[in-house]
Amino acid sequence: MALRTPLTRAVRRATSTATATPALSASSAQWRRGNATVAPVTQSTGPKKGTAMVFMNMGGPSTTDEVGSFLSMLFADADLIPLGRLQNYIGPLIARRRTPKIQKQYAEIGGGSPIRKWSEHQAAEMCKLLDQTSPETAPHKPYVAFRYANPLTEDTYKQLLADGFGGGNGGRAVAFTQYPQYSCSTTGSSLNELWKWRTRLEGKRGSGEVEPKGAINWSVIDRWPAHSGLVEAFAELIEQKLATYPAERRDNVILLFSAHSLPMSVVNRGDTYPAEVAATVYAVMQRLGMKYKYRLVWQSQVGPQPWLGAQTSDTVKNLMKKGQTDMLLIPIAFTSDHIETLYELDKEVIGEDAEGHEGVKRVDSLNGSPTFIKALADLAAAHLKSGEACSPQMILRCPGCTSERCLAQKEFFARQSGQDKEEAAAA
Repeated sequence: MALRTPLTRAVRRATSTATATPALSASSAQWRRGNATVAPVTQSTGPKKGTAMVFMNMGGPSTTDEVGSFLSMLFADADLIPLGRLQNYIGPLIARRRTPKIQKQYAEIGGGSPIRKWSEHQAAEMCKLLDQTSPETAPHKPYVAFRYANPLTEDTYKQLLADGFGGGNGGRAVAFTQYPQYSCSTTGSSLNELWKWRTRLEGKRGSGEVEPKGAINWSVIDRWPAHSGLVEAFAELIEQKLATYPAERRDNVILLFSAHSLPMSVVNRGDTYPAEVAATVYAVMQRLGMKYKYRLVWQSQVGPQPWLGAQTSDTVKNLMKKGQTDMLLIPIAFTSDHIETLYELDKEVIGEDAEGHEGVKRVDSLNGSPTFIKALADLAAAHLKSGEACSPQMILRCPGCTSERCLAQKEFFARQSGQDKEEAAAA
C-alpha cells in the first residue's frame, strides 16, 4: 500500500534484527529421500465434492471504516513487516497513527479497495473454465482468502468446513497464490496463515506427522512468474496503452515495470522475489520483441531502513528532469487494481511526481482480462493434472531463514498427498 513516510527509529532498530534459514530438515520419509521430493496429491476417494480453489492475496479494506483493522493486521504480521520483540507494541501504534491518512487515500479512490471484487470475479470465472478443461476434478468451487481484510483466511477455512470440505469429510483444496512472484513476505505469510488455521481447525494426530482422518488434502500453486498466459496478458495491455501514443513518439517510450519493494534485510537473507519479478519483466520484454527501453523499479517503501531500489517515484522525477516525458508505468507484480495502482501510481507518481504530464501513463491492471483469466485456468488445470503438492522450489528455504514457523509450514504442504490413499486403504 502507499506508505511512503518514515516510521519511528524503533521500527528501524527492530527490523534490522529480522532474519529468516538453511534448507528444510528431513522430518518425513519424502524429505529424507534427497530432501527434494514432493509426493503427488490424489483426488478425494470419498463422495464427489469437487475441488476448492482458494485464491490467496493480501486483500484490502472494502470501505474506509475497515482501514483501521486492515492496518492493525498488516503491521502485526512479522513476515511482512518484522518488528522483532516490539511487534505487538509498535505494530498497533503505527496502525493507529496512520489510519486517518490512509482512510483519506482510500476515500480518493472510491471509498475502498476493489481487490475483493476483482479477486472474486477472477476466481469464479477461472472455475467456470476449469469445469470444462479438468472435468475429472470438477466441480471447482471458488474461494478467496485474504491475509489482512475480509474474507480473512480463518473465515474462509471455516466456510470450507461448512461446505463439506475436511472436518472428517476429506476432499481436495488448492491454495492458489495471487502473487505471481514468490516472497516470504507475501505468499509465505499467506501460507503460514493457512497452515495455522488448518492446524487449529482440523487438529493433529500423534506427533503431527500423521494427518487427521478426513482433513482437507491441500496442494499449492506457489509461484508462476513466467507463465506464458501471464506474460501474454501483460503484453496485450502494454501494447494497448502504447497505441495511445502518437506513432512518432511510440518507439521512444520508456517502460517502467513497477513492483512492491522489499527491505534489503529480506533481500539479503535470500528471498527469491527480486529474481522472480525480474523473470516476469524479461519474459514480457521478449514477448514485445525487446523493442523498447525499459527498467525494473520498486514502489511502496516503508520506513527509514534500506529498501530495494531504484524507487519508482525517484525514477520518474529524475527522467522528467532529463527531458524524458514519455513513460509507461506497468504494475508487474499485481493481479488487480488496489491502492498501489489507483493511489500511489496514478495520484502520487503520475499526478504529483510527473505533474500530470500527458506522456506519463499507466498500463491497465489485469483485473477482468479474458487472457489473464484463461491463464489462471490453464495454470490451475496443469497443476491439478500434475499431481504435485507444490513446486520443488517451495521446499527450499531462504539461505538466511531461521523461522521455525516457515519450516513447519513448508514441511506440511510438501508432504500433503498420502492422506486420501490411507483413507482408501482403510475403507
